Amino acid sequence: MRRIFLFGMMASLSLAIHAQRPAYLDESLPVEQRIDDALSRMTLDEKIAVIHAQSKFSSAGVRRLGFPDFWTDDGPHGVRPDVLWDEWEQAGQTNDSCVAFPALTCLAATFNPQMSRLYGESLGEEALYRGKDMILGPGVNIYRTPLNGRNFEYMGEDPYLASRMVVPYIQGLQSKGVAACVKHYALNNDENNRHQVNVVVDDRALHEIYLPAFKAAVTEAGTWGIMGAYNLYRGQHNCHNDILLNQVLKRDWAYDGVVVSDWGGAHDTDEAIHNGLDMEFGTWTDGLTMGKTNAYDLYHLADAYKQRILSGKVSQQELNEKVRRVLRLFFRTTMNRERGYGFLCSESHYAAARKIAEEGIVLLQNRGGLLPLRLEGKRRVLVVGENAIKMMTVGGGSSSLKVQHEILPLDALEKRLSRQGITCDYARGYVGDTVQSYNGVTVGRSIAETRPAEALLAEAVEKAREADYVIVFGGLNKSDFQDCEGHDRKEYGLPYGQDELMRQLAAVNPNVVFVCISGNAVAMPWSDKVPAIVQGWFIGSESGEALASILLGEANPSGKLPFTWPATLSDVPAHRLDAYPGVWRADHQVIDEEYKEGIYVGYRGVDRYKTRPLFAFGHGLSYTTFSMGKVSADKRTMSPTEPITFTVTVTNTGKCAGAEVVQLYISDLKSSLPRPKKELKGFSKVYLQPGESREVSITIGSDALSYYDDAKRQWVCEPGDFEALIGNSSDHLTTKTRFTVR
Repeated sequence: MRRIFLFGMMASLSLAIHAQRPAYLDESLPVEQRIDDALSRMTLDEKIAVIHAQSKFSSAGVRRLGFPDFWTDDGPHGVRPDVLWDEWEQAGQTNDSCVAFPALTCLAATFNPQMSRLYGESLGEEALYRGKDMILGPGVNIYRTPLNGRNFEYMGEDPYLASRMVVPYIQGLQSKGVAACVKHYALNNDENNRHQVNVVVDDRALHEIYLPAFKAAVTEAGTWGIMGAYNLYRGQHNCHNDILLNQVLKRDWAYDGVVVSDWGGAHDTDEAIHNGLDMEFGTWTDGLTMGKTNAYDLYHLADAYKQRILSGKVSQQELNEKVRRVLRLFFRTTMNRERGYGFLCSESHYAAARKIAEEGIVLLQNRGGLLPLRLEGKRRVLVVGENAIKMMTVGGGSSSLKVQHEILPLDALEKRLSRQGITCDYARGYVGDTVQSYNGVTVGRSIAETRPAEALLAEAVEKAREADYVIVFGGLNKSDFQDCEGHDRKEYGLPYGQDELMRQLAAVNPNVVFVCISGNAVAMPWSDKVPAIVQGWFIGSESGEALASILLGEANPSGKLPFTWPATLSDVPAHRLDAYPGVWRADHQVIDEEYKEGIYVGYRGVDRYKTRPLFAFGHGLSYTTFSMGKVSADKRTMSPTEPITFTVTVTNTGKCAGAEVVQLYISDLKSSLPRPKKELKGFSKVYLQPGESREVSITIGSDALSYYDDAKRQWVCEPGDFEALIGNSSDHLTTKTRFTVR
């Protein structure tokens, strides 16, 4: 009886404790009910505290209610090293190194959504271990001009490709309980004067080119965060823009996450209150410098907002909506008891970084089959170029990292060649940037150089005369006015005298390979004199290993260009039409940049203006060969409510295993509104052994056939005849078929 009595008392006590437990802590209740309960318990000060920063990268939780502080960190290629609480200087920690994954241009070049999922999961695990709740990325702004200094952070020129690649990245990252913060929403397509640029763009281009990847991030991937852009649209800064945030994002797309300002992107208290901003970070509190010390109460969504509420100028309606979104973010991240602890710099993360890099490296040119290098009977390989010895994970702005290691191209090649008794010689060839550190992170080996440019050029040419092969690692770097945040490139040509270096090397050695390390296209006036050209991107910790594997044939390249590589800058529609970089207004406060090219960006512009790029969108060679059979469709006539499937047989006709990307483009043969000649609407990467064949099917719906009617303000799938074109690049479409929409 006593045991029964004690059991009864314990049960009663348990019920009493459970009954007293706040609803917001009851994980058995729906999240929205928990949010309502937590919101009802918060004071005005607590509500204000959670919607703005308390340090460079964190915002306050609700300590009284048990909500932890919320920590963000820069991405999207790795977890940025920690900085001091209120300064941009490194915190000096010893456990905040990371794995650097390839830049997103390389990820997009894989044309493989599985690589995006792997990328997101790996990055999420690193972020968890570092105690980060939100990664500020990925970026999906469109490649409009090759001069944009931040193109390397984005996923190319095509809205469909960017949409398909961003969704699994977000899903992988958020599967680990870490929020994605997709950026920079929207129209942030160049860096010069980015706080003053007011983009003037027609509604068709906005919805068809510049918004689809963001829409996919919201409606398909369910991103928990979106970062506003620095620039303006229709005269309002995009971090508090009524059209983009209230109308498109939150109303039309039913977005339930938070809108985060870019650091310093909030400019007006009333617009911040009413025009869709939820969390404010990095505001330049005195308007003159990069911020006063510990001035977080001076933010637009801090004391200024609170005083407007206390004085009755605004109600708490907008505040409660912002806090509701922030609490929803908390329950998805910091209050999620199911998320793990993550791990850092693991073998699996390095393997992921290398796999993504190898799949994204693009073989642009390979005349005479120079690559992979045949080393039998060879004695000397000459490596030329500063980029063979320069760490590319350091610098470039907010994407700069502190890596556990970065394997440099020269080191990886020396190691492999020495095993075969081959000398790997080195000549610098040119001097670019000799800066030894960035924001407290050193570049590893010294890249200081005192010899004049003429001596470096002469040394490289002389050594090239005696080499069996010459491999030049050139291109761009992460310095200002190159591939770097805050500045655009000043010219399309290669910097540091690299063109003359390439001409002279090609004149003395027929076996020259140029490896372009960049996130952008560059002019190559000597391309007809160099047999092999490889686009090597910025590919992170395993860069040397991945590039050496491709050059020596240990891996077969399968990357495809995610942007058009123009022969000259005048071939780019934005430059052809003098639509970049815009015109200062009379008061010199704002630059109006009119996107005169409209929807004709990238390969769409190539078709419209009949230019001939150096390398086309979707182009990429392999060490094997492939053939594609005739495409077939599962129906000839379809309604807008049903899908249609196209099937083609792909065969590996070469002598080694490899992967090909089947690319499907759709052409509207007769339309009420002008449309591009063709648009990418499907792709599939297929891996084949020598002699192997496989059927590849791609299914599309009416969304792939639709255009945005700016007069009707809606998407329209117009009845009529269409053509499906299939091939392995935008300029090599070998089979096609017609079909009709009823």
